[in-house]
Amino acid sequence: MKLGAFSVSLSVKDIKASKTFYETLGFQVFAGDMDRNYLIMKNEDTLIGLFQGMFENNILTFNPGWNANAQKLDDFDDVRQIQSSLKEKGVALQKEADESTTGPASITLLDPDGNAILIDQHV
Repeated sequence: MKLGAFSVSLSVKDIKASKTFYETLGFQVFAGDMDRNYLIMKNEDTLIGLFQGMFENNILTFNPGWNANAQKLDDFDDVRQIQSSLKEKGVALQKEADESTTGPASITLLDPDGNAILIDQHV
């Protein structure tokens, strides 16, 4: 199963303070919009999303169809294909993608400890 680019999406209290902190660790703004309370920070191939007021807990995020530079991959597993495989394996999904569609879609699930996993396809 090819899950694509990986990042940790952090629920932050003060996006400006978090941006400054992660910049001291060598991260740079890669994408996002400070005015919309989210930034994607990058250090080499490591991605961290900073999200203020968008969700309660931190989320493990995978982006099928993208590499670590948000460039489209030619060969990837569509999120609907991943969803089908997970369901066949008995994994409960919190949110499912509409299997009659193509293109961007997402699914969410929880690991055994309740950690949220978002599989979010943008292509």
